[in-house]
Amino acid sequence: MLTRKIAVILTLCLFWQAEAYAERIKDLANVGGVRTNQLVGYGLVVGLNGSGDKTPFAEQSLLSMLNKFGIHVPAGVKTNSKNIAAVAVHADLPAFAKQGQKIDITVSSLGNAKSLRGGSLLLTPLKGVDGNVYALAQGNLVVGGLDASGGDGSRITINIPSVGRIPDGATVERTVNTGFDLGNTITLNLKDADFTTATNMVNSINAQLGEGTASARDAESIDVMAPRLPNQRVAFLSVLENIEVIPGQEAAKVIVNSRTGTVVIGQHVRVSPAAVTHGGLTVKIGENTGISQPNPFSGGQTAATAQSSVDVQQSGDGRMFEFPNGTSLNDIVQAVNKVGAAPGDLVAILEALKQAGSLKAELMII
Repeated sequence: MLTRKIAVILTLCLFWQAEAYAERIKDLANVGGVRTNQLVGYGLVVGLNGSGDKTPFAEQSLLSMLNKFGIHVPAGVKTNSKNIAAVAVHADLPAFAKQGQKIDITVSSLGNAKSLRGGSLLLTPLKGVDGNVYALAQGNLVVGGLDASGGDGSRITINIPSVGRIPDGATVERTVNTGFDLGNTITLNLKDADFTTATNMVNSINAQLGEGTASARDAESIDVMAPRLPNQRVAFLSVLENIEVIPGQEAAKVIVNSRTGTVVIGQHVRVSPAAVTHGGLTVKIGENTGISQPNPFSGGQTAATAQSSVDVQQSGDGRMFEFPNGTSLNDIVQAVNKVGAAPGDLVAILEALKQAGSLKAELMII
């Protein structure tokens, strides 16, 4: 069954990569400086139904919050609250986000809280890597998990109840300068660096917007002349990102997922003359217990001894097949079907071909 799946995947790769096709620039590249920024904060979730933290830092956070509101708990007195949880809050701040806009946040328990279901996050500042506060988070959690336990120790857990989300749970308080409207040029950064794709993109931009508009800095970055006024620059990028480019074809690669048995072979993979034999070895190791009986009147004692047996057998259904010069993807697919190789055997065959110098491709095992 797994071998059949492998053959289907390899055959699909053959058809998908048979023809070159054009893609939009917005699918191939990102605009330099236009990116999301990660935010993180520490907060307190309250209102839990006895499923909260039993950790010192959760207790300390509660006492600190009470002190801010003028409620002083005597030293050494513990609240023993089971309805609070110390949490980490993180969010992605989109590019061009403005003050007052809302963003989604994710809330994760830091201690041993069993569940955050039904809790509310109190006001939590979210900071960037520079230490500045960029958003304020607060709201009621939406938790997709469930945790329930009985008095006899039985327990059931569905999904992950210690993580929740708050849609539109944070308000942006500070904007991030992207540098989008600075300078006479904008930079397009390819998602996958490739000299051919960069050259094709420069040629396509110059063909539609005028010679000299774009120039390649390297295999990843392309500088494009752009208007300085923000309104004109936005309209210019709207046209630019929809220009179609024929991307360069990927280098010859064979990607093997050793955990799932998935094998993907690129279109340009070739194999030089080689012969491969496919067989199997069966190793059987047995452990038996024997009784050691001493000779009469020797004074010895009866004892149990371990006896090991090792048997190595080679299956007789091994086959040999030959890869002629310039073997293509289709030939490899047919050879795999004929030999009936399992995923583990196929990985071994590909590794042997690579070590022998017959596989003209990069072998990546993930």
